[in-house]
Amino acid sequence: MKTKEFKVGLFVAIAVAILYFGFNYLKGIDFFSTTNRFYTVYENSNQLAVSNPVLVNGFPVGRVSRISIMQNRNNHVLVEMEIESSIVLTDATKAILTSELLGGKYVLLSIGQSKNKLVPGDTLLAEVAKGMFDVISETATPVATDLQTTLRKFNGIIDNLSKNSQQLDLIFSKLQATPDLLNKTLITANGKIEDLSGTFKGVAENVNLTLHDLRPTLQNFKTISDSLKMLKLNQTLIKTQQTISNLNQTLARLNKGDNTMSKLMTEDTLYVNLNRLIKNLDSLAVHLNTNPKHFLAPLGKSKKKIDRDRRKEEELKKAIKK
Repeated sequence: MKTKEFKVGLFVAIAVAILYFGFNYLKGIDFFSTTNRFYTVYENSNQLAVSNPVLVNGFPVGRVSRISIMQNRNNHVLVEMEIESSIVLTDATKAILTSELLGGKYVLLSIGQSKNKLVPGDTLLAEVAKGMFDVISETATPVATDLQTTLRKFNGIIDNLSKNSQQLDLIFSKLQATPDLLNKTLITANGKIEDLSGTFKGVAENVNLTLHDLRPTLQNFKTISDSLKMLKLNQTLIKTQQTISNLNQTLARLNKGDNTMSKLMTEDTLYVNLNRLIKNLDSLAVHLNTNPKHFLAPLGKSKKKIDRDRRKEEELKKAIKK
């Protein structure tokens, strides 16, 4: 019975411990990481609660661990934050109290550029971000002011229109006489257009006469251009003949056989020597592949030892064939 009671008690204790650690883990408390405590002071916490996250560029690096009232400082709110020890804060860091669209609160750390690092227990600069309604009210105020000014100007315009109604009647009466003036203007314009068409016709005839006079001159320019083209073609043919003559001289020297290039083309001495060199290199490579000790030993082997090894290999091959 005592063993069963002990097991039941142990099970209950483990369950309570798991419940405690699990509840605190859901609240944002990490028992396996080291944290540093920093403080900040707000005039109004705006419903900030314990366990609300502390973020850096949207990444959670800690949580709000405690909130208390400072009655000796006009009831300002002291906020204690537990921040991961790997986060380095400077004296230019701001703790910005920010609210989400649905009402959630969090502290956003803006780490400024500074060489002075903070130590655990220091106080961060406090700042409260503007909410959505604050932004809307600030934006709506200038719009409302501009709208009121526009309405005043519109009322002034209406008043001016009512005062100038007589002038508008006079303008409409003058507009009735406008069609007659337009007809007279069109008649005058038609006469001027006819005069302009006659002038253009005379100019066109003069241009045609000028072009007719220029035809012999253009024909002469064409003849000069053809002569220049023939001159360039003759020069090109002369250079081509010189090039062919030089090529024939070169081929004649190759056919004589008294120079290096002709000997390379007609004699096989170079080919025979190259073939013999390749065979010797092939034999050397086979020897190096089969007997690397002859070349790679610390001091190598003498020619007598190499010949002795070769004889042994030949005797071994003959014995294998028998």
